[in-house]
Amino acid sequence: MIRRIATATTLIALASTALAGPAPADDARRGPVHPAVVKVKIIGKSVRGTPIRAWQLGNPNARRTVVAMAAMHGDELAPRRILWSLRDGRKLRGINLWLVPTVNPDGARRHHRKNAHGVDLNRNYPVRWKNLDGAYESGPHPRSERETRVMMRFLKRTNPRYVVSFHQPLHGVDSSGPKTSALARRLAKYLHLPRKSFTCGGHCHGTMTQWFNKRRRGAAITVELGTSPSKRYLTRVAPRGLLRAVGGRR
Repeated sequence: MIRRIATATTLIALASTALAGPAPADDARRGPVHPAVVKVKIIGKSVRGTPIRAWQLGNPNARRTVVAMAAMHGDELAPRRILWSLRDGRKLRGINLWLVPTVNPDGARRHHRKNAHGVDLNRNYPVRWKNLDGAYESGPHPRSERETRVMMRFLKRTNPRYVVSFHQPLHGVDSSGPKTSALARRLAKYLHLPRKSFTCGGHCHGTMTQWFNKRRRGAAITVELGTSPSKRYLTRVAPRGLLRAVGGRR
């Protein structure tokens, strides 16, 4: 299992470098003009003090709030292109959309899965947490990591109906829970992905979606985009598909 993870990590890093370019410390310099943006907010800082930015698009007073995030694992950078394309495009209608392109800026800077403490942030949430080491190092205790606490506060404050968390290198929309089944069907349809139940090789403990789906009213879902999604998919197909799935429009 560890050998397969290491191989996948290497492939993701190479593909992400080609698709996303050099990883900046944050998202501040990506795109000089953002006509769709209503607000930019620093929601917290990483272990090494790098700002974690959230971009608000659409109608702040809309009945439906949606959060989309990427790069929780710092070697899974290609999905950020989806969020950057939404941010840098035309104005949105129909939803209140928050984008967090780089949840793990310290890991993204180094193209490394974990944060600066060597913790897998997607094993650090306080639901079904388990003391894991190796590739899935879960930290000394639940929510031990600054980035985890930042995202928990942000999600509590924004109270989204939907949370979409983009990952690599698997391929599909996670359909493992009844709470997310309707959203999973729409995401699979509009993102042109299969519906799957991801087991993490038996290591699905303390994930963001587990915490959110257990403790919050909305639905959180993982979308895996494969090892090397195309530029066209990331900048055209997926942004449109995400909006259609969550009820937004240009």
